[in-house]
Amino acid sequence: MIVLTLLAAPGARAEIRTETVDYQDGDTTLQGFLAWDDAIEGPRPGVLVIHEWWGHNDYARGRARDLATLGYVAFALDMYGKDKVTTDPAKAREWAGAFYRDPALALRRARSGLDVLMKHALTDRKRVAAIGYCFGGTMVLNLAYRGTDIAGVVSFHGGLIDPPDGAKIRAKILVCHGADDPMVPEAKVSSFQKAMRSAGADWQFIAYGGAVHAFTNPAADRAGIPGVAYNEAAARRSWEHMKVFFRELF
Repeated sequence: MIVLTLLAAPGARAEIRTETVDYQDGDTTLQGFLAWDDAIEGPRPGVLVIHEWWGHNDYARGRARDLATLGYVAFALDMYGKDKVTTDPAKAREWAGAFYRDPALALRRARSGLDVLMKHALTDRKRVAAIGYCFGGTMVLNLAYRGTDIAGVVSFHGGLIDPPDGAKIRAKILVCHGADDPMVPEAKVSSFQKAMRSAGADWQFIAYGGAVHAFTNPAADRAGIPGVAYNEAAARRSWEHMKVFFRELF
């Protein structure tokens, strides 16, 4: 079932439309969120959005709307399952852990969301990227590492994972990282950068001074987790860096 709603958006001509989309990965029902500017005619680049470890929530949907105002068709996918959203860190850790432990499952679930975006009539299939936040940042790196046919990925304060041996990384990579993120130790940063060089990837790594984990999300502080906090400057700068990256990709 698809539920269609019409939303107003900034800009004199923008007509942001959204759809809530139920779709399947095997026996699992998932629910994602599409957004696009109906004032723009014809196909345009598509951007996949992968949520934080909390699940498919308002923040992920808001990012899809933001991308629609920039002229993209965006799909905020669902990694966990319909209505599987939490504010409990222990539950979020449990749900996310299943995907960290099983990269093949993570890849299949992310690609099921990518398929929804690719099949949308307004998506230019030759110009598609993915962005992700925290857990989602790790998931978009997994997409890039495993030969998914997309132009590039952006990881916002994501966990850094190394590619599998012999990986052929075709997608360009932008990592927007909190320089003081205690969740990602310096050893992991060093390992990631070494892996990117070894793989011959086209990659960028931008670290924002004073920023910790989840720095883009204004609600991050509510979780009460040490080392997790919103940083307005880093949020604004990283979004601008993403826009520059997309102009190069598309």
